[in-house]
Order: sequence, then C-alpha cells, then structure tokens
Amino acid sequence: MSPSRQRNKIDVVKHTEAAISGGGIIGLSTALELAASGLEVTVFEQGRAMAEASGAAAGMLAAADPENPEALRPLAEFSAGLYSQFLARIEELSGESVPIRTRRALQGSPELPEGFREMTVGELEAAAPGIAREGLRFFSLDEESVDPRDLARALPKAACAAGVSLVEGTRITAVTEHGDTVQIETSGERWTVERLVHAGGAWAGGLSGLPIVPRKGQMVMVEEHEGAARLEVVLRMPEVYLVPRGDGRIVIGATVEDAGFDKSVQDASISGLLDAAASVWPPVRRARIVESWAGLRPATPDGLPVIDGCGERCWIAGGHFRNGILLAPGTARIVREMILGIPPTIDISIFGCGRFAAAALRGN
Repeated sequence: MSPSRQRNKIDVVKHTEAAISGGGIIGLSTALELAASGLEVTVFEQGRAMAEASGAAAGMLAAADPENPEALRPLAEFSAGLYSQFLARIEELSGESVPIRTRRALQGSPELPEGFREMTVGELEAAAPGIAREGLRFFSLDEESVDPRDLARALPKAACAAGVSLVEGTRITAVTEHGDTVQIETSGERWTVERLVHAGGAWAGGLSGLPIVPRKGQMVMVEEHEGAARLEVVLRMPEVYLVPRGDGRIVIGATVEDAGFDKSVQDASISGLLDAAASVWPPVRRARIVESWAGLRPATPDGLPVIDGCGERCWIAGGHFRNGILLAPGTARIVREMILGIPPTIDISIFGCGRFAAAALRGN
C-alpha cells in the first residue's frame, strides 16, 4: 500500500459512545452493564476474548476466603451476591449453559482462623472420603465455583447478543483525552469515544500508567482414575488447591511467579503442584494428566484491584489478581455507576488510583 493510501486509511475516524480496552471477564462484564444502560459499546481485545487470565483461572467464587485481604471483603460479597443474575443473563443472551460446578470448599490451614470452626474427622471424611489432613486444620465454606471455560464460551456471545461490538485482534496503542472526547489509536484506525474503560488485565498498566503487572500462575488438569473416589468439593490449602469440575476432571493450581509476560510451563512446577495435591488428596497420584497451562494474573503492589476514574473521560477496572472471576459482576456494576454518575453501591475509596502516588510519597 502506498504511503498516501496508508495515511488515508488511518485518518478515517470512527466513533463509539463507550470503549473498553480488554476483552477478558472484567471488560466483557462491564460491556454488558453499559449496553444494558443503553450505551453503544465497543470492546477492543488484542488477542481473542477470554483467552488470557479469564479462561486460565480456576473459577472459585471465594468471597469468604480468609486468605484474601480483609479490605476486599465488601466488594467480594457484593459481587458474589450478583452472580446468579449475572450467569442467568449470560445464559439468556448466549444460549449457552454456565453451570455451578461445586457448592462447597474445604479450606485447610496450619492455624484455624478466628471465627471458623474446625471440622471433625467424621465431617471431613464424609465430605471428602480419603482426604489426608497432613497436619492441617480444615473448615468448611459455602462457596461456589464455575468453570471459566464455560464463561469463555458464553460471555463473548452474550456481549455480542446485547449489541456490544467486539473487535478482536486489535490493540489500543495510544489514548489522548480532548475535552469532551477521548481519541484512541489502534494499529490501523483512529476512534473518538465519549468514555474509555481500561480493563486490559495484566496489560492494563501499559496504557493507564498504573502499577499493574503480570503474576504468572501455572496450573494442571487431571482426570480421576475410573473407580476412584470422586472429589466433589474444592480443597484449598496454603500451597495448592483442587477444584473439581463435576465430571472427573480436577484443576490443580497454582504457582505465583514474577516472570513478566512469560507463559511457558515448566515440568518441575507441574510436578510440584501434583505432589502437593496428592499429599492431601491421594487419588491424584493415579489420575491422568489432561492438560497444563499458565496464565498471567494482573497484580498491584497491595494486592487490591484498581476501580476508579483516571481522567475526565477515562476509568480503570484492573488489578484483580486471583479473584477476577469472582469480582467481575460487582466491578462491572460499580464501573457503570461511576460512568453514569450514580453513587457506588459500596465504598470503593480503597480501590482508588491515588493510593499509589501516596505510597510513593511515603517511600520518599
């Protein structure tokens, strides 16, 4: 293509009322909320929708996990309370089923957290026959899980059915605010938008300038040996978790690594996960390995998400680390409220962008 024709192609300016950078679960859930409010929404995804951390996750809706930061609890509980209607909406729009895969989690810890009752040996054996306690004290949580691959199949279809324009294979390369509009550039187009939401997962820091970085997590899926005791509850310990899918498959995870954008899978890491899982659930030793993979969680310095305005016409919904699946509907609802000028349902001041500048000043 000649230089003049290339310039003409780039100079064509398109428009949308709301643009979202990132087609993972946070971006697409936000798109559904904004579309339901009557906005024209376009989602730009640099690869394939739901193909990064969203599709690689375990899917635990761990709102009451005592290992989560206490400051996360109000958002986690708010989002968990939205989940049934969130899934119903996705199923209605997409025609795809997104079932709840488990409804209970057994969490093991060297010390029993305050406010929890230790399960008796009989209760533990009844819930997970053959479990090995390994010196851990277990307590029970009423906690659901979903298979993120169900969501990866259904959520993009639901968004498109709701009228959202999903532009895959397209990365936003530049963002400039101009008064009442935001100009965004991709590899070959310019757009003007009235509202922009940064929801690019581990890549969100590049455009927003915020300290959101990738944290690699390696995982493995096994299939239980025929005739073996079937695991029907989530088992979660400090170093490993097992999330059954209800059909003999168990997802085991996950490492937490500062490895940049590297998504390679190391045999030694997978072997370590399998050994840790088998020490608590011995049938894993005879299970067949089905698949292993790595995902990139978006992390912040304090382990909390960033949900805030970051300009006159820009907002950020990122840094959800290990809880993106759980926090998606709640985050999407809050972003919609912020964009429409509605007071947020819960206090989100702790998730503001300004906390990073304050931390930097304290460091100096």
